[in-house]
Amino acid sequence: MSVAAKICGINGVEAMAAAVAGGAAYVGLVFYPPSPRAVTAKQAATLAAAVPEGVIKTGLFVDADDAVIAAAVAEAGLDLLQLHGSESPQRVAALKAAFGLPVMKAIKVASAADLAAAASYFAVADRLLFDAKPPPEMTGALPGGNALSFDWRLIAGRDWPLPWMLSGGLDADNVAEAVAISGAPAVDVSSGVEDAPGVKSPARIAAFLAAVRRL
Repeated sequence: MSVAAKICGINGVEAMAAAVAGGAAYVGLVFYPPSPRAVTAKQAATLAAAVPEGVIKTGLFVDADDAVIAAAVAEAGLDLLQLHGSESPQRVAALKAAFGLPVMKAIKVASAADLAAAASYFAVADRLLFDAKPPPEMTGALPGGNALSFDWRLIAGRDWPLPWMLSGGLDADNVAEAVAISGAPAVDVSSGVEDAPGVKSPARIAAFLAAVRRL
C-alpha cells in the first residue's frame, strides 16, 4: 500500500528541503497567526519557491477572510486550500468558486458522533482530513497541531466518498500502526516532526517520511 504524506506547518527553508527530499506529496503552510507555525504570505512565497512541480502546496486557514486567502494564494502559488476552522459547507463552496482551487476540509474527531459532520461536506469539498478534537479542558489548544490523536478505529472500514487524510498525534514511531488500523491512504504530520512547537526538525521529517515509505 502506497501512502502519501503531508508535512504541515513548514516555516523554514531547511524543513522544506527535508520534506521535498524525503518525498512528501504535500507540504503545508499555516496562515493562522496564533499558531507557532504561522507564516506570512511573503514568507510563504520564499518557502514555496523551493517546492518542485508535483508536490502539492497546501495553505492551512482557520475561518479566514477572502483577503487573507487571496494574498496567500497569490504569493505562494497554492495548489490546495485546507480549512481547519468552523467553515460551513456554503463557505467551502464559495471559496472553491472564488479561487478555483480544491478544498480539503478538516473534521475534528473525539468520538464516533463527530464523524456525522463529514457528510455535509461530501458534495462541496474535494478532500477530507480527520484530525483530533482537543478536549474542552485543554488550555491553549489550537485548531490542529496539538500532538493529540484519536481512536483510529473510528474511521476504519468506512467507504468515504472523498479522498481523505489522517492527522493528529502522528510521528515516525506510530504512523505504521495508525495506517494499519485506520486504512488511511494519506497521513499528515506537524507536531510529530518538531523539536518544540513551531520548530521543525529536518531529521524528524526525514524519519517520518522514511517510515511512510516503508508502508
